[in-house]
Amino acid sequence: MGNNGSAGGSGKAPGHGISRRSLLIGGGVAAAGTALLAAEEIKRVWWRVPGVEKPRTPGELDYTPARWVAASEANWRRADRPDDYGVDRVIVHVTQGSYASAVRVFQDPAHQAATHYIVRKNGRVTQMIRELDVAYHAGNRSFNERSIGIEHEGFVDRPQDFTAQMYESSARLTAAICERYGIPVDREHIIGHVEVPGTDHTDPGPHWDWPRYMKLVRAASTGGSRAS
Repeated sequence: MGNNGSAGGSGKAPGHGISRRSLLIGGGVAAAGTALLAAEEIKRVWWRVPGVEKPRTPGELDYTPARWVAASEANWRRADRPDDYGVDRVIVHVTQGSYASAVRVFQDPAHQAATHYIVRKNGRVTQMIRELDVAYHAGNRSFNERSIGIEHEGFVDRPQDFTAQMYESSARLTAAICERYGIPVDREHIIGHVEVPGTDHTDPGPHWDWPRYMKLVRAASTGGSRAS
């Protein structure tokens, strides 16, 4: 009884730092955290192991109405989504130029950027990067890894470039992507490049008709209006 210097119920003497039990528990938590991080890293790179990667065919399309034109390999990173990175965003871009100029820069290894798809004014769709892979399009690594990028031919200050054919075709493409990955059809998950954190881009700009576009995406979704 009294102040006899005993450790008491905690097993720790006053003023003598943390107990052995605390060290063991803390070490166990740290080890578990490290193991979890290691497991996540293994999950992300499993496709690099020979014989593990999903089979691929050159020029294979993820969206059958599209045509294939390959982007430079310097403008994207090989991956195996959604197994190594979940896909939960569609990002809308505008080319700030013609379709031909967009293809040209996406095939230029010095450009260091490209999107998965380009939608033309006439509604035709070109795929340049597989959805499996990470395209350098968002200007933000995390958003590159979690998203599909769609360019639209035209200029942000020319509303006439955003034709009915373009809106309808792009909406069908976005609806197909959302169905494939279980992405909610809403403005939290279907965003403009301007909404990506840490970037200085303004596309698709003030003339992109978001209410019209989202209505078309919902109409094109097999599940109907999946989100408001």
